[in-house]
Amino acid sequence: QVHLVESGGGLVQTGGSLRLSCAASGRSFSGNGMGWFRQAPGKEREFVATMRWDGGTTTYAESVKGRFTISRDNAKNMVYLQMNSLRPEDTAVYYCAARAGFGSGSYYAKDYTYWGQGTQVTVSS
Repeated sequence: QVHLVESGGGLVQTGGSLRLSCAASGRSFSGNGMGWFRQAPGKEREFVATMRWDGGTTTYAESVKGRFTISRDNAKNMVYLQMNSLRPEDTAVYYCAARAGFGSGSYYAKDYTYWGQGTQVTVSS
């Protein structure tokens, strides 16, 4: 059984930082593209960041570029999202996702097979 479990969410003030973690179990994702998505109340799920299997290529949504950093530790089967300079509009449930096949990441949610349950991030103004 494959599981992705996010942690590290919480309440933070505008300008603060959080580091989200995603722990994968059930299989190794060291060869797979990974991504982070988020969903705010009343809105569609949106792409945040993605990374190729080896960390060689990363892509970010324009709204988080320069503030968020995706990283991974394949030896630990972990993916991270460092979020700095947080804004109230970053408030959402953040989801970790993994592609089933080998290779690149993607900014399309439909390309991901495995999803975590999400972790809430709330940024107060």
